[in-house]
Amino acid sequence: MAVLLTGASAAGACPPGVVAEAFVRALAEDVADLISELPGLDPAVAADPAGRALAAAVTWPGTPVLDVPPGAGPLVVLAALAERGYDEGAVVAPDVPDLPALVMAKPFSGLAGAAVAAVPAIPAGSGLVALASRLPVPAWLDEVGVDLDTPDGVDRIRRAAPRRGVVVTPGWRRLRVPADLAGLDPELEGWEATRALLSGR
Repeated sequence: MAVLLTGASAAGACPPGVVAEAFVRALAEDVADLISELPGLDPAVAADPAGRALAAAVTWPGTPVLDVPPGAGPLVVLAALAERGYDEGAVVAPDVPDLPALVMAKPFSGLAGAAVAAVPAIPAGSGLVALASRLPVPAWLDEVGVDLDTPDGVDRIRRAAPRRGVVVTPGWRRLRVPADLAGLDPELEGWEATRALLSGR
């Protein structure tokens, strides 16, 4: 199961002249499209009460929406997946519209040999793009208490993990401030909603 964790933090990269709500929706739509197209995985969206309308707007009918409390992080979402009977899950940040499918698939292959897989945000020390785990999550990960925005999240997970307990896959950039938009590569496939919104500025 791959889950998009919606959140207002995606608004931080909204450039001048663009409505923040439309920007957040475009990013979420692109990430939702990515995870819905990953072969062999069930897609879902996690949303707090304020984000339910956004979740419904960016997903196909029938896509599960996991109700989470405001401010819920990936460990809450992974616990909800375990309750639904899934044995693996990954939670993805809402501000990676151009994330390649290959990068998103890596943590799942990493779970073949480790209990946890982390996709770091680039540059190093800027949080996580995604966090994947066998379910239920191992006790040591629960104790670390990281979320996707924990700056040293990768280092904290590495320190807490037993030997071969975690694999860190290639990273990707997140959109945190307007200047980060310069990193979007027009040659990359995907990110149609974000591309269309920004081109119409």
